[in-house]
Amino acid sequence: MRAEELWKAYCEKENIDIDTPYSAWGFGDAPDQLADLVLKGIKTATASAYDLYFMEGEEEPLPQPGDYSIILDSKDEAICIIQTTKTTVVPFNEVSEEHAYKEGEGDRSLAYWRAVHEEFFTKEFEETKTEFNGQTRILCEEFQVVYDCTTTYQK
Repeated sequence: MRAEELWKAYCEKENIDIDTPYSAWGFGDAPDQLADLVLKGIKTATASAYDLYFMEGEEEPLPQPGDYSIILDSKDEAICIIQTTKTTVVPFNEVSEEHAYKEGEGDRSLAYWRAVHEEFFTKEFEETKTEFNGQTRILCEEFQVVYDCTTTYQK
């Protein structure tokens, strides 16, 4: 299902204005695997590089509580709709064990989270010719699934 179709179905069901803003995106290097963790209720958080939201030509709004996102798979098919419930900005080396656990990846430990995300963010920053380090600001975002089109399950 295309993102626009899913959004229309959700808005009709929940009586939400179709013009309510939303974003549509997939999770990093493993969109199918991570979307599956979301659908299983294991992944309830994500992280992104705060400063990259403000790169010239890349300006996009920071996620805020109440925002909607349509999660896409590797084929750009809509999987579900999430709603942001909480955001915090912290240096990379201060991301909490709780946040790492909520991201649901690997063994859910902070050590695993740091190893995987250091590699991911290093590549992301290399593409922008900027430097990533332990003080790089990370936007930690928590969310809940509000519409799952894969099982017609809705919260």
